[in-house]
Amino acid sequence: MVEALFRPLGRMWRSDDPLDTYGLAHLGSVAGDAMVAIALAGSVFFNIPVGEADVEVKVAGYLALTMAPLAVAGPFLVPLLDRAGPRRAISFGAAIGRAVVCLYAAPRFGTLLQFPAAFLLLVLSKVHAITKNGLAVAYAGPNEGLVRANARLGRIAAGGALLAAGPAFGLLELGGAEGVLYGAAVVYGITALLNLRLPHPHVKGGQAEVSKHGAIPQLTAPAIGAAGLRAASGFLLFALAFALWRSGEPTWWFPVLAGAATAGAFLGDVIAPRLPANLREEAVVIGCLIGAGVGATLSFLAFELVVLILFAVVVGASSELGRLAFQTLMQRLAPGGAYGRVFVRYEILFQLAWVGGALIPALAPIDFRDGFLILAALYLVAIIGYLTPDILARRRG
Repeated sequence: MVEALFRPLGRMWRSDDPLDTYGLAHLGSVAGDAMVAIALAGSVFFNIPVGEADVEVKVAGYLALTMAPLAVAGPFLVPLLDRAGPRRAISFGAAIGRAVVCLYAAPRFGTLLQFPAAFLLLVLSKVHAITKNGLAVAYAGPNEGLVRANARLGRIAAGGALLAAGPAFGLLELGGAEGVLYGAAVVYGITALLNLRLPHPHVKGGQAEVSKHGAIPQLTAPAIGAAGLRAASGFLLFALAFALWRSGEPTWWFPVLAGAATAGAFLGDVIAPRLPANLREEAVVIGCLIGAGVGATLSFLAFELVVLILFAVVVGASSELGRLAFQTLMQRLAPGGAYGRVFVRYEILFQLAWVGGALIPALAPIDFRDGFLILAALYLVAIIGYLTPDILARRRG
């Protein structure tokens, strides 16, 4: 089992493919983030008690906190990402920065200083995530394509989180959250060293027109569809956490359905490279919306755990396929000198969509079963929003 896990890492280390070289750095970054999440999971930082009078304020504050890192990091990343050269330095800085913050935060865990430290870790993690878009374009091989490259990085990320889980829980038992943060600092340090092996990224960009704020006309409809998938994903997560509790369903349903959605996302990374080469990314996005909408309707009509598990897998796969399709389309269209504006703009849009979807079940007293009907309506609205720009464009034509 151990050999099966580490054999791909050895192959990636020996590979001359620059995407493999970056894949190791990305794996380390995700593994460190997973360890930080485990360290903070039991703290008051992420502890939002359901049922208290001020739960709405706490939930709103938490969701605002998920937006803040991108709002802070975005303006600084735009001018740097518009050029290819600094992208390696940004990735290196994000890794070494998180290592330093973990070392600082570990002995101060449990004090008020853990809050700004955790916030800074979120900011630097978001910096890495946005930079990954530009480096994936630069390192994707000519015979591989962006879909395969993005899907490969998605599978690598899942492997990194899986590899980190065992050591993280072991350190949690031995040394508490402080021990896990020290372990994360080591992982981030190794990640920084892996970034030093990256070759110089060459600018590869499309020819689309980009507005001052990073909008691309051809991305309007796909962005609406992808935002709908993100909103539905946020809705489903918080519906599991809140509506499931309010409905009195067994608590063990939450990890089962969350695990099914995670497995579905990995399945999406496996399916994406095997889609027909002539299948347009726009068709993938609308297909994911339709499939997830049908699944939500069936889950409402046949409200059984087996059906809900299958639906969670479909949602996970649809969300990941839609994300990969839009990401690939965006990378292909965005001019090399406008990556920063484009990537940050659409990432902010999707983060807002996720937060908006999550707020509905978190703040409104929704029955768990009725939540699937609302989810189906969200997919329908996204489908209409996807089709509307094209219909209007044809009428103007």
